Amino acid sequence: MIHTLEGVLELKSSRSAVINVGGVGFSVYFHDRTLRGLPRIGSKVKVFTHLNVKEDALELYGFLDAGDLAIFNLLHSVSGVGPKSALSVLDVAEHKEIEAAIKENRPDLLSRASGIGRKTAERIILELKNKIVMRGTGAMVEHMESDADLAEALVGMGYSRDEARIAITKTEAHNDLGVRFREALKILGRKKTL
Repeated sequence: MIHTLEGVLELKSSRSAVINVGGVGFSVYFHDRTLRGLPRIGSKVKVFTHLNVKEDALELYGFLDAGDLAIFNLLHSVSGVGPKSALSVLDVAEHKEIEAAIKENRPDLLSRASGIGRKTAERIILELKNKIVMRGTGAMVEHMESDADLAEALVGMGYSRDEARIAITKTEAHNDLGVRFREALKILGRKKTL
């Protein structure tokens, strides 16, 4: 098993990157948030990895955070959840928020991921609820819900989901959804004027 890779970032594409380790270029799949968090091409990078062995391929999935790798491994252990589906769940929210959604029995929050329907989200909760130990999950789920509502409002105004998601992550942590909405619009407005 390859647990970590440390080397030079050579290439980034829409779903993967190439990391050169001692002259060997490893192609690694990432979720969108991790791809955005990678340094510039030519920089050193260290990632946690999961090696997925298939009949016709060896695929590496990478994470900047050990917590992301841990929840990925849990999600991938659920029957019917492949590595790409598990990766798409990590695009929905931070790993602690995903764990909170599982603990709070919220399949509606998990089914926002591409490739995860209601029944699969319910199966994830059923199989993983007792494997996750954490407290204060209610507040995390509320934050996840407000982010989802904010994203829907921005998408309704014509912005893409990716643009909305990026802008939301840059807003200050306010309880007032209206304040965060205005901040997100300012961020998106600045982007359009550049």
